[in-house]
Amino acid sequence: MSDTQNLTYVRTEMLPEQAPPSTVVGPVRWIQDNLFSGVLNSILTILSLLVIAWIIMALTPEVVNSVWNAESLSECREILRAAGAFDEHGTYGACWAVIKDRWHQLLFGFYPPELYWRPVLSFVLMLVALAPILFPDVPRKWLMFSLAYPFIGFFLLWGGSIWLPLMIVAGFVIGYFIQRATQNIGTLVSIAAMVIVPVIWWLYAAFPVVDILHGALPIGLEAVGSNDFGGFLLSIVIGVTGIVLSLPLGVVLALGRQSNMPLIKSVCVIFIEFVRGVPLITLLFTASLLLNYFLPPGTNFDLILRVIIMVTLFATAYMAEVIRGGLAALPSGQYEAADALGLDYWKSQRLIIMPQALKISIPGIVNTFIGLFKDTTLVVFIGLLDPIGLASAIRANSDWQGIYWELFIFIGAVFWIFCFSMSRYSMHLERRLKTDHR
Repeated sequence: MSDTQNLTYVRTEMLPEQAPPSTVVGPVRWIQDNLFSGVLNSILTILSLLVIAWIIMALTPEVVNSVWNAESLSECREILRAAGAFDEHGTYGACWAVIKDRWHQLLFGFYPPELYWRPVLSFVLMLVALAPILFPDVPRKWLMFSLAYPFIGFFLLWGGSIWLPLMIVAGFVIGYFIQRATQNIGTLVSIAAMVIVPVIWWLYAAFPVVDILHGALPIGLEAVGSNDFGGFLLSIVIGVTGIVLSLPLGVVLALGRQSNMPLIKSVCVIFIEFVRGVPLITLLFTASLLLNYFLPPGTNFDLILRVIIMVTLFATAYMAEVIRGGLAALPSGQYEAADALGLDYWKSQRLIIMPQALKISIPGIVNTFIGLFKDTTLVVFIGLLDPIGLASAIRANSDWQGIYWELFIFIGAVFWIFCFSMSRYSMHLERRLKTDHR
C-alpha cells in the first residue's frame, strides 16, 4: 500500500459552496442587530409591538364592519345595528359609504359631471408632459409637448375660446423676438423688453384680438367657471402650477441675490425677506380681497389665478433660499474652474455651477414642493372649496351630518400618496445623480 493511500484525511475534491448560517445573514441577523441588540432596544421593541397590536385590535372591528352601501349616516348605523356591530357606546364600524356617495365631489368639486372627461384627460396629459422632464429615458422630442401642455391643460379645464390660449402663446413668441432684436443693446435692456412687451400685449391687446378672432371663427369648448372648481382638482391645479413656476423663478432670485449689481441684489433680498416673513394665509387674503383695489375698474381677475400667483410667489421665496444654500455649498474651485475655461457668466451657471447646486439642493427642493402641495388646503379660508372645504360641506348635509373620520382619512390618504410619490422620486433622483463612491 502506497503512502498516498494511507493519508485518508487528505481531501481530493472541493466541497460545494454552502449558504451562510441564518444567524449571520438574513432576517434573523437583521432582527438581532436592529430590534434586539441590547436590553433597552429589546424593551422598546416589545413595547412597540404591544402598541401596534393594541392599535390593530382597536381598528379591526372598524375595518371588518365597514359599510360601503348606504345613502346616509343613519342608514349606515341601521346596517351596523342589524349586523350586531354595536355596544353600550353605540355602533362601531367605518361608514365608507360617504366616500362612495361623494367621491366625485371630493375629486372634481362642482365641475359639471358630463365634462369629467376634461379634467381626467388633462391629468393624463400632465403625466405625459412630465415624463420627459422626470425620466431621462423618455425621448427628448417630447419636451415640445411639455412646453405646450400648460396651454392645453388650461384650455381643457376652463374651456372657452381656443383663441385665448393661442394669444397667450403669442405673448411668449413676441417676447422671444423682442429679446433677439434687443440682445445687442444690453442684457438688462433685453430682459426688461422681453418681460414688459408681452405683459402689455396680454393686458391691452390679447383680449380684443381674441374677441375679433372668436367672432370670425368661433372654435372652443364649453366654458367652466372657476367657481365650479373644487376638491383635489383645485389642489392639483394650484399645487402643480406653483411647483412648476416656483423652481425657475427661485433659480433667478437665488442668482439675483448673489449678484454684484446693487439694484438687482436689493430687489431680490427685499422680495425674499418680505415674502418669507409673511404667512401664506395673509397673501391669500391679499389675493382674495385687496388685489382688486389695485386693478382698473371693471377688471375681472380670476380668483384661482390670483391664488396661483400668490402661492407661486410664496414658494419662490423659499425656493430661492434653498437654491442659494446649494450655491453656497459648492467649493470655490468650481467657480475658478469655470473662469479658467473661459466661460461667461451664463454658460458657467448653465454648464457647471447650477447643475451641481441643484443636485445638492434636491432634498430641500422636494421638501418645499411637498409643503407647497399641502398648503393648498389653506385656500378654504378665502372661499375656495378644496378637499377640506368640501368635507365640511358634506358634513353639513343632513344625510351625512355627524360623520367625521372617514372623510379626513380618505383626504389624508390621497395627499399622502402624492407627497410620498414626490419623496420617493427625489430619492431615486439622488441615487441616479450620485457620482461619488461612498
